[in-house]
Amino acid sequence: MSQDPNVLIGEMIAAGNERISVARDEVNRPMIHHLCDAMEETNPIYLDPEAARAAGHPDVVAPPSALQVWNMINPSDPVIESDVDRAYAHLADCGYPKVVAVNCDQEYDRYLVPGDLLTASEKVESFVGPKQTGLGEGYFITTLTTYTDQQGERVGTMRFRTLWYNPEKRNS
Repeated sequence: MSQDPNVLIGEMIAAGNERISVARDEVNRPMIHHLCDAMEETNPIYLDPEAARAAGHPDVVAPPSALQVWNMINPSDPVIESDVDRAYAHLADCGYPKVVAVNCDQEYDRYLVPGDLLTASEKVESFVGPKQTGLGEGYFITTLTTYTDQQGERVGTMRFRTLWYNPEKRNS
């Protein structure tokens, strides 16, 4: 078994290193329409420029819940190594190879509009464990992704928590 997860991941949190990724594409009307179709979203401020202007927006706006999609990693993109990946790999190496998503919290500072080009900065924010859970002993790790626009202004954040566990270490 490798080094205690609390030590190495604690060092990663203290260092605050971030994985930076710039979206491949600007926020744009066609993709907003595709997202709305996929989510069965019919709010007119997302689909109709006139309705958006009547609501005080310069153009259609993107559904806030789609914040993450603009910077999603494409499998054909080069891998950007990060402390997040290293923390996950370390937990697996330490005997906690199973993972389950626990929760995802997003905060939105403003609507995204066509032409916005997002940058995502992701880091390990917090780490708790070991804890005994119904799935087995494990560690909770939370990442924080901060999204900024082309001017460097924050437009939203996402906290993503996972549980890395070992089902063989379950109390009966």
